[in-house]
Amino acid sequence: MAEPSREIAVQARSVGDAAIIYASDYLNKLSGERIERECRRQLEAGCRTLIINFRDTELVNSIGVSILVGVIDAAEQSTARLIFSDVNNHTANLFEMLGLTRHVSIAKSEDEALSLAAMAGARP
Repeated sequence: MAEPSREIAVQARSVGDAAIIYASDYLNKLSGERIERECRRQLEAGCRTLIINFRDTELVNSIGVSILVGVIDAAEQSTARLIFSDVNNHTANLFEMLGLTRHVSIAKSEDEALSLAAMAGARP
């Protein structure tokens, strides 16, 4: 008999109309799909800003990047803001080189990301 899959839940929390989703140490197909599902769930619940926190992420592979492009697309379709926080230099350079930073704000910390989210919410 097959053992039931043990889906590891993505850690997430809400702050006002922002949702913070915590990426794992390695952003690949499996962890990327979990992040994408959580982001879409948050958008459907009315989230206006998604913050993906990369504080624990050491490596992002090509499939992880393509999944992030899907998250960017979903956020744009929902007119929600997308912010990446706590991105290490290597990953930040990768995102810059691949053009993701044209669609996403990068914040040095989660607090900075929340401040950006609050400023966006204050706009008329």
